[in-house]
Amino acid sequence: MSQPIDRTDDGLLRLAMAGDEDAFRRLYRRNHPAIFRFALHMSGNRAIAEDVTQEVFMALIHNAKNFDPKRGTLGGFLFGIARNQLRKRWGQEQRLVPLPDAYEESQVDHDSNPASFETIARVRQAVNSLPEGYREAVVLCDLEGMSYEEAATALDCPVGTVRSRLHRARALLMEKLRERRPVIRASVVGE
Repeated sequence: MSQPIDRTDDGLLRLAMAGDEDAFRRLYRRNHPAIFRFALHMSGNRAIAEDVTQEVFMALIHNAKNFDPKRGTLGGFLFGIARNQLRKRWGQEQRLVPLPDAYEESQVDHDSNPASFETIARVRQAVNSLPEGYREAVVLCDLEGMSYEEAATALDCPVGTVRSRLHRARALLMEKLRERRPVIRASVVGE
């Protein structure tokens, strides 16, 4: 009787390291969307996000032995690689790329409520304007749904740091979103 196949990320990674191309394809399909979304949210540029995502999986092929399941999940490890790739790119370019309008338009159904489109655009712009550490915490925890522990692994920092960054980021977002609301002045009779 044969051994059951371990279909967890750790099991698939072990198979991929042993040369199983199908296991690597499964890992890629399972983790690619989240890594791409993270890179897109952090860079605001689809081409950069595609390049970074490809670089993450190339790094996994070449450095899979660096993954330690005792330190966290494979997803957290991949997000950490993505983060490092983005930082390397930013260092080369010496600037962050603003979130382009084309990205926002491609992500929203044009038949939907225009007020919703405006709200989504405002929130994306506010998230993109956060300092890098705060933006990373929001993207990983609020947009990608990672636990504090997983985000801490990806960001290579203590869980308390993730919590404090997330708390401060949410407060900054509330301020930014509150500031941009149109102010309606009530007219006084006799003016």
